[in-house]
Amino acid sequence: MSSRTTGQVHIVGSGLLGTSIGLGLTNLGVDVSLEDSSPAVLSLAKDFGAGRALNKEDNVALVIVCVPPDVAAETISSAIKRFPEAVVTDVASVKSSILTEVTASGAELSHYVGSHPMAGREKGGALSGRPDLFVGRPWVITVEENTSSQAVNVVEQLALDLGATPIRMTAQEHDHAVALISHAPQVISSLLAARLSVADDSDLALAGQGVRDTTRIAASDPKLWLQILSANATELLPVLKDFETDLATVIHSLEQVDSLGSLAKLGKALEAGNQGIARLPGKHGSRNTSYASIVVMIDDKPGELARLLNEIGSAGLNIEDLKLDHATGAQVGLVELSVLPGIEGKLVETLKSNGWRLAG
Repeated sequence: MSSRTTGQVHIVGSGLLGTSIGLGLTNLGVDVSLEDSSPAVLSLAKDFGAGRALNKEDNVALVIVCVPPDVAAETISSAIKRFPEAVVTDVASVKSSILTEVTASGAELSHYVGSHPMAGREKGGALSGRPDLFVGRPWVITVEENTSSQAVNVVEQLALDLGATPIRMTAQEHDHAVALISHAPQVISSLLAARLSVADDSDLALAGQGVRDTTRIAASDPKLWLQILSANATELLPVLKDFETDLATVIHSLEQVDSLGSLAKLGKALEAGNQGIARLPGKHGSRNTSYASIVVMIDDKPGELARLLNEIGSAGLNIEDLKLDHATGAQVGLVELSVLPGIEGKLVETLKSNGWRLAG
């Protein structure tokens, strides 16, 4: 495959995002150089094939800063001065505060474009890097009043090369959005998971997919999230205060559960959750698509999931979504398949004819 990105790309920071970008670009034949404050991390990223070391004679066309938020502005300003002919972007998850700091540094902003790929994993570091990390994910490109259209185009081509969908926003619009769809969920997930740390083992033995789904991102790096949350506190606080109000309503309804209207308030809170879920974009950005759900029991042994999916594919049936859970205390897995209602009957027939056990 040919790349839209031309010239040498230099990545500063060889953690999860930096390594993943490097892997994706090198797979497309792009010349990628790397640097990192840690020689060990840099060596690991190079060994992974994410890029090579930077040479003095290199002619860098694009610099991608992939460092933690607390050092992002300083690193961006330095990159602008070191590579005056290159377009400079960053992938930090907060934009307004970084833009303010870079502007205050006096750095030339004509070739700088902030960006943020909405992708990641619970575990960071080069070892977690993968070239397909950004496929199908939004990649925000912050466009301000004086942003160079040529520089914006370069960053958009980068996002497209990595399989992402570029979305133009201002830095403030970005920070407002991620406060709701990323930063608040992280706080809420972490606080819920914290309750598990003091729970009895007998209670935890009953844990199912619900608690795992709602606490999955609580495994993220606390040090990184301290930087993110504090940098976006202005936008995050109103979201958390609204959540505080909603939670107080639920608590009060349960405290007065026998009082007139209490159950109605509780019901409205739960129904509001249904309405919110319905507004989330689904596959290919579609909304309000109703899928049929089929749960298949598979033995917990090598090759079973692959066999299931191969047989579904051989029947010419398309799966819209898939979730995998492990049955507590049993050597079986539960695979929840989401499909369009029109093929539900054919899928059930196919599964039964091939000897699969259906739950429910």
